[in-house]
Amino acid sequence: MPHIKPEHVAQFRGEGFFVLESVLPARDLGALRGECQRLVLERDREMDRLGVDRIDLDHRGSRYFIHAYGKSAAVEQFLFSGLMARIAQAALGADPYLFNEQYVVKAAERGMKFGWHQDSGFIPYAHRPYLTCWVALDDVTETNGTVYLLPYSRAGTREVVEHVHDEETNDLIGYFGDDPGDPVIVPAGSIACFSSTLFHRSGPNTTDRMRRVYLAQYSAEPILSEDGSRPRHLAVPLNRH
Repeated sequence: MPHIKPEHVAQFRGEGFFVLESVLPARDLGALRGECQRLVLERDREMDRLGVDRIDLDHRGSRYFIHAYGKSAAVEQFLFSGLMARIAQAALGADPYLFNEQYVVKAAERGMKFGWHQDSGFIPYAHRPYLTCWVALDDVTETNGTVYLLPYSRAGTREVVEHVHDEETNDLIGYFGDDPGDPVIVPAGSIACFSSTLFHRSGPNTTDRMRRVYLAQYSAEPILSEDGSRPRHLAVPLNRH
């Protein structure tokens, strides 16, 4: 099993991210791909039942955002695996929590992209920064819509900034500079690990094949609703699994 090196932790502290190439065991990669296919087909059947080609942000055959927690034992085994626990502990400390997760599937959608944002920009109240693990289920390139990361030193901030709603794309945008960021070009089974305060974006998928990613997000403590009455998403301790 791969080890998280001190330089990974230093880069996360200093610039907000690190990338682990080809770290998923073949069995885990196969399981995540298989469950992705199953859940996409399940979503399509639900669209058939409703007589629609779109549910929420999901568009049939085009893009999908699908939660797997509670629906897939294989995905849950991955979320609480030794690899993911070591990554979360290296970035967040000894007792991390599973905060959120979802598949993000991009088909060929020329012109579709996601603008510069911080994940924490979507939580409109104070909270501790959390960790996003962007797990590539396919080889990712600039042509199929990989993620671009903007290091803290070039963004000019490591704090959460106010985001502006883009009427054209419906995205929330938080960075308007000229820096294009650094594309994550890695083989399937790699993981880009970044803070919820790191600016990132993704380009359009201009290929004729799906680009599949699984996002696993962990927090140092439970992230609660604004009134503190309940978890905002999930709050499952990794160390009790």
